[in-house]
Amino acid sequence: MSAQTSRGSGLLLVAAAIWGLAFVAQRAGMEYVGPFLFNGIRFLLGVLVLVPFLWRQRSRAAEPRSTRAGRATTFGLVASGLVLTFAANLQQTGLVTTTAGKAGFLTGLYVVLVPLLGLLRGQRVGLATAIAVPLSAAGLYLLSVTGSFHIAAGDAWVLGGALLWAVHVQIIDWLADRADALVIAIAQFAICGVLSLGAALLWEAMPISGILAAAGPIAYAGILSVGVAYTMQDVGQKLVDPSRAGVVLSLEGVFAALGGWIVLGERLSPRGLAGCALMLAAMLLAQLRGRRGRHA
Repeated sequence: MSAQTSRGSGLLLVAAAIWGLAFVAQRAGMEYVGPFLFNGIRFLLGVLVLVPFLWRQRSRAAEPRSTRAGRATTFGLVASGLVLTFAANLQQTGLVTTTAGKAGFLTGLYVVLVPLLGLLRGQRVGLATAIAVPLSAAGLYLLSVTGSFHIAAGDAWVLGGALLWAVHVQIIDWLADRADALVIAIAQFAICGVLSLGAALLWEAMPISGILAAAGPIAYAGILSVGVAYTMQDVGQKLVDPSRAGVVLSLEGVFAALGGWIVLGERLSPRGLAGCALMLAAMLLAQLRGRRGRHA
């Protein structure tokens, strides 16, 4: 495995940890504000965090960079923002009515969907990744699902979000070689934040007291989960093929379980620990050199 692939996988692993621990913050924030308002504020906060870094990057460039993007790249940036908007809000809305376990498993299904969508783009999946994908899905199942499983209304929302997360991974992979990581991040966050806030104005109450009560969770979700983790995803996917990226990012579920144990006092069952072990094994397996990959 190359040094670039190791660095990219490390960035994606940190992003997964931040997102997993953000699950606690998102659950806490939903006690005070609606899903659209929560997402609108946190994604716009992420934009505010990243704009100074983009300005600094441009000011230090040896030669001024053109700010004009080709029509295809502009379309990709808009598409990434729209897909992110629907994915984030479907997931957040589903969390209102479904259980955390089902939501974790259904969201994690994007690990399986990423390589399947990649086949439509002519991507080939190496043997190691092909084995890691179902292994990771099995780990997510053991970790997240308890009792009977059926698709209720909230589950359907989260499942729709999982499909869009897989589409989002592929769009970011396509954009990675066409636009700067900070530009990709800021563009999609701005679109998601504005559209989510617009939806909140139409369909949700926006109490100042609720926003202030949720300030801590929103700050974590905006600064770390959005401003830092999503940018790490953009940079990491420049170095790692999308199938491997999906497996590494699926460890979000493991970190969510650890966060619940550390912060909320939740205890992992032997079944949950087995799921964590399977997902860790899947991540390590996915790092083996496949027969073909963008940076293999």
